[in-house]
Amino acid sequence: MNIRKAAILGCGYVGAASAFALMNSGLFSELVLLDLDRTRAEGEALDIGHGLPFARPMKIYAGDYADLSDAAVIIVTAGAGQKPGETRLDLAKKNVGVFRDIMPKIAAVNRDAILLIVSNPVDVLTYAAVRLSGYPEHRVFGTGTVLDTARLKYLLGRRLSVDPRSVHAFILGEHGDSEIPAWSCANVSGIPLREFCRMRGVPVEPGTLDALAEDVKNSAYAIIEKKQATYYGIAMTVRRICEAIVRDEKSVLPVSCVQHGLSGLEDVALSLPAIVGKNGVETTVPLALSEQERDALRKSAATLRNVLRSTLDPE
Repeated sequence: MNIRKAAILGCGYVGAASAFALMNSGLFSELVLLDLDRTRAEGEALDIGHGLPFARPMKIYAGDYADLSDAAVIIVTAGAGQKPGETRLDLAKKNVGVFRDIMPKIAAVNRDAILLIVSNPVDVLTYAAVRLSGYPEHRVFGTGTVLDTARLKYLLGRRLSVDPRSVHAFILGEHGDSEIPAWSCANVSGIPLREFCRMRGVPVEPGTLDALAEDVKNSAYAIIEKKQATYYGIAMTVRRICEAIVRDEKSVLPVSCVQHGLSGLEDVALSLPAIVGKNGVETTVPLALSEQERDALRKSAATLRNVLRSTLDPE
């Protein structure tokens, strides 16, 4: 296993942007790109490779499944993209079909990598990847609500005129329409969010935070409406998660993984804060959520279970 080697399956907007972000990160010395359209993968590898004189040394090339055999991290972005007016859950049946094809092919050549699922709907596909690959659950997880959480921090940072890196808050549950902001735990450098708002002279009227959460939830739809796809934010999300893996940072990130018991959740993949390092997800981290937030989390899980039943276990 080569800890400095990664692979990306799918060279659409998200896959290509992720490859570019990883090339600039210096995390890997080898990156292989796979796509159903081999010529597309070759073109992306050439285009990104031409920037290597301005970056750190790296071998980047188009390959096939045999080239995955020693990759430490396999990043899956393959699948149909989200279209205007289409929810993430609408994609489930199409992309589970894609995963039925690619997961056995990955498992046939590599049983020891970490599978990072990026394709949407990411929670459904993370669960599907566990079942279809036969990998242990701790080494299969999705980008989940890491990007949603970044969007929340970005918007709060703008509202409060503070560095978003000083904002500590999470979006939990589904990466999609039933996601939940964990307001009860949100703070800015240890100061509870509502108190910090008062300190900055920012009114927190009834519905203000709910409106901000709606802006977070609808961010992808707004971007898709304007430019047909989202890819830069998720590419930086992939980079951030890969940093935690390669450097064994044991960072706490809200990745999507199969849950067993925490907050009453069972046998469903969704996002809760988890410790991420070189071996994948070490453990999920319990949050002191309000009863309302716990309720919303259970409803989010129920939404996802319904989709799983109709896509993975159709009658």
